[in-house]
Amino acid sequence: MNKAFLYIILGAALWGTIGWYVKNLYEFGFTPMEVVTLRVWFSAVMLGGYLLIASPGKLKLKQATDLKYFLGTGILSIIFFNYCMFSAIELSTIPMATALLYTAPAFVTILSSLLFKEPLTKMKMAALLITLAGTCLVVGLMPWSLGNVQLVSVLFGLGSGLGYAFYSIFSKYALKKYTSLSITAYTFIVASLALLPLFPYADKAHLFTDPKVLFFAAGLGFLPTSVAYIIYTYGLQHTEASKASILSTIEPVVATVIGVFVFQESFSSIQTAGMGLIIGAVILIQLYGSSAGHILPLKRKKTG
Repeated sequence: MNKAFLYIILGAALWGTIGWYVKNLYEFGFTPMEVVTLRVWFSAVMLGGYLLIASPGKLKLKQATDLKYFLGTGILSIIFFNYCMFSAIELSTIPMATALLYTAPAFVTILSSLLFKEPLTKMKMAALLITLAGTCLVVGLMPWSLGNVQLVSVLFGLGSGLGYAFYSIFSKYALKKYTSLSITAYTFIVASLALLPLFPYADKAHLFTDPKVLFFAAGLGFLPTSVAYIIYTYGLQHTEASKASILSTIEPVVATVIGVFVFQESFSSIQTAGMGLIIGAVILIQLYGSSAGHILPLKRKKTG
């Protein structure tokens, strides 16, 4: 297999492990927003430190007004998307939360049509309908099971997809002036600064004396964030973005395996079929939706 493909698959597989760290941090009493804070703090330090050593020029801000891009990617996307995703994991399951996250390409397609006047082709419309059908199967939104649907968890899951899509929208502007890795680093730095005054230090600071807390918090910022973004970006430099997006659909597969086999979370054959439809829609847009080539740039285009 192409070496670049292996880097991309490994990076996406690491993203799929996020739920494992999140679930374990919940065991220590952290809330979804506090886990978001831990992720962005450690990621900002690690990504910023990496660029300071490897390529300090990429941390140079060209204009002060460019901060508006990173306020969008850092606050409207990263903080909002992570909060929604971690809340969905808390209220439902890792597989369901990850599957709903992958509705992001559908949101990107719609927002790009409204903001950038990108055409809604027949293929894109087909992908949107497939995504909708897959989402209904994943959350159990069917006539005979409506009573079992937990609406709040579904809304958080869809919110994570929308927040993830915002990254594509804001980074599309930033990519005109900055590299993908620079955008990723600035995104986490801005998000960490925004969350700095909001963490309940008096109530939770003592938890960091537990080595397990440090392990899961630092691990969340290290492997499925900093390392994943760096190696994915390296692989992306040697292959096409559309192929990278398709390869990265290994993420929900890994997340499902962890949820089902590590945490014994239920995930039926119908939900599996729904996830398959959502992933299929992602692949369809990448293969045939030429003007939608930047779906999920947080992971795909440049990474973050």
